[in-house]
Amino acid sequence: MRTIKDRSLYLIISEECCAGRSPLEIARAAVAGGVDILQMREKNRSLRELVALGNGLSGICKSGGAMFIVNDDPALVRIVGADGVHLGQEDIRRFSLKMAREMIGPERIIGLSTHSPGQFEKAMGEDIDYAAFGPVFPTKTKDYNIGTGDIARVAALARKPVFFIGGIELSNVDEILGRGGRNIALIRGITEAGDPEAMARELKGRMIGPAPAEAGKI
Repeated sequence: MRTIKDRSLYLIISEECCAGRSPLEIARAAVAGGVDILQMREKNRSLRELVALGNGLSGICKSGGAMFIVNDDPALVRIVGADGVHLGQEDIRRFSLKMAREMIGPERIIGLSTHSPGQFEKAMGEDIDYAAFGPVFPTKTKDYNIGTGDIARVAALARKPVFFIGGIELSNVDEILGRGGRNIALIRGITEAGDPEAMARELKGRMIGPAPAEAGKI
């Protein structure tokens, strides 16, 4: 089973958020820039379209050493050779976590969205491999946000990797990191950047911090 690296940068990609560019183009640049995990999030595509896009994204991730996750649908995981599935709170009403695990197998990854410390704490006891917590900042994909006040508490509760998500970009990522966040997930901060590869590299650099030799300089 693949493991999630500490300080992972996670990009969620959908065509509507790519500023008119191809999701494959954005994905290729982002993975080259240091994205560790890429999720395909397409809500309004046919199965045929999802398979075609998923196969393309899967190939980019494999060649670039990144994990590939599909959103919402465990049945799609094996079809496109994904490393796992990400489920929202609404999704687990259709696919229980037990059902999702049976569909994708023990060697693949399940991620789960959480939106409160209570949901997050419950998720830590479930058969998942990581949780997302947010949306932290205002974002176009949600009509609410929960703020940064619970980041330290959630980070302390985490027994599995947690990705903070929601409106994160270069201007506010340091606030997440400063409150104890170690893994970051985002969409438009990379997909709408003029240079997605450079943006991914800059974000990843902020997450990792300066090299030891640089950290000692005055």
